[in-house]
Amino acid sequence: MPHLRCEYSAGLEAHLDMEVLGRTLHAAMAETGVFPLGGIRVKMHRCSLAMVGDANPGHGVVNHFLALELSVGAGRDKDVLAEAGRQLFQVAEAVCADQLAAPHFMLSLEIREIDPELSWKANSIHARLAADNATG
Repeated sequence: MPHLRCEYSAGLEAHLDMEVLGRTLHAAMAETGVFPLGGIRVKMHRCSLAMVGDANPGHGVVNHFLALELSVGAGRDKDVLAEAGRQLFQVAEAVCADQLAAPHFMLSLEIREIDPELSWKANSIHARLAADNATG
């Protein structure tokens, strides 16, 4: 159940292609080998109103952010998750290199482990992926 929520400031689309970013992060999650493909979700959320940093429009610039929140099911070793997080963050840094070179951008990643006693799921994607792989 690795779900990556990508929340970003309004207007960041003028500097980053959000579809490319989402697909790149999805591929990076799959490439870690830690997360099952059928569980990976990458969700892009534009934050239409946010006060970022000094929130001072008088500086003639807009502060932007990209906040990545990765929710994962319980049971993985902390070191394994930390390495997957490092890999994912490196990819995000590479995609956002131009923004990080400017003084008005913030990038973050947080991994949260979900308590299995407080999480309910129902889906059919795992069966479809298994069938696709069997015929593929």
